[in-house]
Amino acid sequence: MIKHCLFPAAGYGTRFLPATKSMPKEMMPIVNKPLIEYGVEEAIQAGMNSMAIVTGRGKNSLMDHFDKNYELEHQISGTAKEEMLDDIRSLIDSANFTYIRQREMKGLGHAILTGKELVGDNPFAVVLADDLCVNPDKGVLEQMVGLYKQFRCTIVAVEEVPEDETHKYGVIAGEALSDDLIRVTDMVEKPAQGTAPSNLAIIGRYILTPDIFEHIENTEPGKGGEIQITDAILQQAEKGCVIAYKFKGKRFDCGSVEGYIQATNYCYQTLYLNNADSEDEVKDNGQNAKDEASSLTLVG
Repeated sequence: MIKHCLFPAAGYGTRFLPATKSMPKEMMPIVNKPLIEYGVEEAIQAGMNSMAIVTGRGKNSLMDHFDKNYELEHQISGTAKEEMLDDIRSLIDSANFTYIRQREMKGLGHAILTGKELVGDNPFAVVLADDLCVNPDKGVLEQMVGLYKQFRCTIVAVEEVPEDETHKYGVIAGEALSDDLIRVTDMVEKPAQGTAPSNLAIIGRYILTPDIFEHIENTEPGKGGEIQITDAILQQAEKGCVIAYKFKGKRFDCGSVEGYIQATNYCYQTLYLNNADSEDEVKDNGQNAKDEASSLTLVG
């Protein structure tokens, strides 16, 4: 089944300057975890155990994050703060992390092609970390893996966006198979205002079959010399089958300041506080049990 997940993470994150001058945008924190950690959690929940990260210059903190920090762990060993590393330790133990550097910024298609040697001749997922997707019941990648088992072809996640925002996205059109499934017949990257074939925008979740690499290699660079993944996926659709899936859950565009703030507020209210309340309840129950035990009188 699908075991590899590719994270293109070489971009500059210019919309968050000066914060991203020396910090990768994928390491921007949402409450107490960096963006990319949410994506890795989603991939592991979907059954993947091989995380392939395409990095760039100045991105060493990505590698450091998914590695042990012996000095830090020694300093907090045996303290309450040690529990704060439980989640990332679990991720590190649950998956293998490999890295490769994208030496030229030539678009998402080129970034994915750069990761070819990390994922090999296998179907694989792609996560764009600045699209934060949340579904407490079943993550978006897990939903898509189920569809891949059914269709055995490339799957792209889409959502409806306002028509005046379609120029910001890759947009699909096609034949509706059900309320949430579309067989793709057309795909346009950032169409001009008023020319989009629909309002169904591709978001940062893909499952790609390995023939995508051949299509990327045959794709001519477009505006700005960038190789668009949408052009390569459209070739797949024309020669075979590509399914667009209207996923279940919430998406936050953390590549924009507004979306980043919305994601932070949502995760703080629905994830962080709920976890904190659950931990407090466990501690309270444990303390109550101790109090009850100490109040018992043995009768001999």
